[in-house]
Amino acid sequence: MTTTTPQTPLGSGFGPASTATDVLTGIDLTGELAIVTGGGSGLGVEAVRALRAANADVIVPARDPDRAAAALAGIDGVDIRAMELMDPASIDSFAEGVLADDRSIDVQINSAGIMAAPLVRDSRGYESHFSTNHLGHFQLTARLWPLLARDGGARVVSVSSWGHRRSDIVWDDPNFEHTEYEPLLGYGQSKTANILFAVELDRLGREHGVRAFSVHPGGIVTPLARYTSDERLRAMGVLDENGAPILDPSRNLKTPEQGAATAIWCATSPQLDGLGGVYCENVDISPISTVPRDATPLDSGSHGVMPYAADPDAARRLWTLSTELTGVHFPAQAVEAPR
Repeated sequence: MTTTTPQTPLGSGFGPASTATDVLTGIDLTGELAIVTGGGSGLGVEAVRALRAANADVIVPARDPDRAAAALAGIDGVDIRAMELMDPASIDSFAEGVLADDRSIDVQINSAGIMAAPLVRDSRGYESHFSTNHLGHFQLTARLWPLLARDGGARVVSVSSWGHRRSDIVWDDPNFEHTEYEPLLGYGQSKTANILFAVELDRLGREHGVRAFSVHPGGIVTPLARYTSDERLRAMGVLDENGAPILDPSRNLKTPEQGAATAIWCATSPQLDGLGGVYCENVDISPISTVPRDATPLDSGSHGVMPYAADPDAARRLWTLSTELTGVHFPAQAVEAPR
């Protein structure tokens, strides 16, 4: 294993309590186009709200456009279009529509995801966390690549989680065909994949002006937790005895507005000009983790990234695996073939 990703904090001046609005102070995104998957739920709504407040044009691909429209009510000018991340044909259809618009993409935030879901497989037989959280976004980014790489300066941000410490990539059985399935292991593997995807995408994209990042947003009670009981959430220390979210940014227990801050910072901040391929949390680049792997998310305000998730060799290996599983190749003229 070789870990050469520059996981060195910048001292950004922001912190756990910073909001998406805070990190956009003084930034005008007029004329820029952003795509936010999961923009109709949880953290994605706050990301869309912040981007629109900074005058960006925003497209939200949504599995249920009507539900997304209801969640985004009151945020003017959001373009909501249908897309299902577990359905390759749906991803292609969405991408074809965006390509037909013929506008450069400046920001892509891959925020959609599922967590701790029971075992479900897509039409190819792929486990749902890996399919939704990673492979769907891999395909989407490949299809949109011509617009991301057109003008230089685009950023792709993948929303990962501290939960990546639950599992490295299960290289010999990523879809749990021969291994006993555990929901949080499936989730953890997919979150590791989000980080490795950013490492390799950044390596391949930097000569085209495309930089990639991954983020841990913090502990926020959103619809993402729908498969986790209130009893479990109380035991985890994120809900109080009345079922209300506990808020303590110093322990990574955040509001949605605070949770969206790191992704928005990665997508827009000039502090990150010339940088990429890094995992960030609390609105800064994270160090390599020295926190025990079995630590809970509340043991420390900052966990850092596990070494296996920052390994460029593993990132290349995942890229090859993802290409094989999806049959999707990034345009040959844009990036070198996966190794």
